[in-house]
Amino acid sequence: MSAAPRRVVVAIAFAAFVSLGLPDGVLGVAWPSIRDTFGLPVSHLGSILFAVMAGYLASSFGSGALVTRLGVGPLLAWSNALVAVSCAGYAAATAWPMLLGFALVAGLGAGAIDAGINVYAAERFSPRLVSWLHASWSAGAALGPLIMTTVLTAGLAWTSGYVVVAGIVAGMSLTFFATLGLWRRPRSPGGDAQAPPPATSTFVQTLRRPLVWAHMAVFFLCTGLEGSAGQWAYTLLTEARQIPHRVAGMWVGGYWASLAISRVVCGVAAQRFSAAALLRAAMGAALFATALVWADRGPATTLGGLALLGFSLGPVFPMLIASTAARLGAEHAAHAIGFQVAAACLGAAAVPGAAGLIARGQGLDAIPAVLVVNAVALLLLYESTQARTRQARGV
Repeated sequence: MSAAPRRVVVAIAFAAFVSLGLPDGVLGVAWPSIRDTFGLPVSHLGSILFAVMAGYLASSFGSGALVTRLGVGPLLAWSNALVAVSCAGYAAATAWPMLLGFALVAGLGAGAIDAGINVYAAERFSPRLVSWLHASWSAGAALGPLIMTTVLTAGLAWTSGYVVVAGIVAGMSLTFFATLGLWRRPRSPGGDAQAPPPATSTFVQTLRRPLVWAHMAVFFLCTGLEGSAGQWAYTLLTEARQIPHRVAGMWVGGYWASLAISRVVCGVAAQRFSAAALLRAAMGAALFATALVWADRGPATTLGGLALLGFSLGPVFPMLIASTAARLGAEHAAHAIGFQVAAACLGAAAVPGAAGLIARGQGLDAIPAVLVVNAVALLLLYESTQARTRQARGV
C-alpha cells in the first residue's frame, strides 16, 4: 500500500475507534437517568453490560472467520452500522426488554469492529500506532460523558444524548462503505509493523494452549477494572460522595481522557522501554490509584485517584494486544487476539456487573473496594503469566 492510502486507512481506523468508544463512555453517565425512566435498582446496569457482552462474545470469537469470509472493510462497515442502529434503538426503546435487545445488537457490532481492527492493526501497525489506535477509543469514551452531561444539564432527556451518538456512528459507517477498496490492499513490505505470518494454527489448537487462557484472564481483569471505574464513577461521585452532577460528568470524561493521553504517551515510550517494564509499572500505579479512590479523603483525593487510574490503565490493553505474537507465537496470534478481545468484553461486563450486585447489598461505597481487589488480582496474574512465558521459552 502506498503512503497516501495507508495514511487514510490509519486515520479511518483511528476514527472508527473513536466511534467505538462513544457508547461505552455515554452509558455510565446515562445510567442514573435510565434507571429512573424504567424504575430499576442500581444493580441492573449489569443487565445492559451482559447483553452487550453476549453479542460481543459471539462476534469477536468468530472475528477470524468473518474477516476471512467478508474482508476487513465490509465487516467494519456493516458492524459499525449495527452500533448506530443500537444507539438509535436505545433512544427509541419504550420498555426495558427492548433496551436490552438493542444492547445485544450493540455488542454484535462492537465486537466485530474491535477484533477486526485489532487483527488488522497487529499485522500492519507498529506498537506505537496500536497504542495510538486505542487512545482513539479512549478519546471517544471521554467524549461520550461530555455529550451526555451537556444534554442532561441542558434539561433534555437522556435519549437525546443517544440520538447524537447514533448520528456520529452512522457517519462513520458511511466512511467505511466509501473506502472499502483501501482495506483490501495488501500489506506493505516497508510498513511500520514487523508483521507476523498468517495464522497456521487452528481455532481449537490455539484455544487448547493453557497460556492462551492465562492471558485471556489478564484481559478479563484489565477491562474489568477499567470498566468498573468508568461505568460506576458517576453514580459513586453523585450519589455516594455528593459531588455535583456537572463536576462528576466532567471528571468521568477526564477519566477516559486520561486513558487516551497515556496511550499517546505510551506510543512514544514503547520505543524506549520494554513492554514488560511498562506494563508492570502501569499495573502498580493502577493499584495505588484505586487505593486513593477507596481511601475517600475528600473530593480532591477521589478525583485525583480516578484520573491516575485512567492514566495508569491506558497502556495495558494496547501493549498486550501489540505483543500477542511475541507472547503466544505468531502462528496463534490471529485467533488469540480474538479470544483476548472476547475475554476483555466478558471482564468489562462481569466485573462491573458484580460490583453492582455488591453495591446493591453493601452500598455504593463498596465499589472502590472492588476496584482495589481487582487491581491486586490483575498485577499478581500478570506476574504469573510472565513467569510462565519465560518458563515456556526456557529463559
